[in-house]
Amino acid sequence: MIQIKIPTPDVTIYKQKAPELSHIYGFTDFILIPRDKAGIFMFYNDKDELLFVGKARKLRPRIKKHFEDTVSVIKEKREEVIRIEVCLVEDPLHREIYETYIINEYKAKYNVDKVLYK
Repeated sequence: MIQIKIPTPDVTIYKQKAPELSHIYGFTDFILIPRDKAGIFMFYNDKDELLFVGKARKLRPRIKKHFEDTVSVIKEKREEVIRIEVCLVEDPLHREIYETYIINEYKAKYNVDKVLYK
């Protein structure tokens, strides 16, 4: 059996209650997410349920795109996201393994690709 240990998040940002400077669904701390680093990201709701897992070569632009894009899987559920966790993972193979593992182990609610548990 293969043992996979999910990395500890390097960055966690939270939705602000009354954000003054945010046009991105209450998130004001995107600056904390590295722009040119690769890794995986996880969106959570207020019940600590995993909503969506993704990976990216450039984290900040990819995460922001989920909140601005018209074709994002979570476009109808953006208000539900209250926490974003980011793990820096440079190796593309490792990102792929972590993403697939997390989606299936924690049954990410809005991931439709890579789902093996149905």
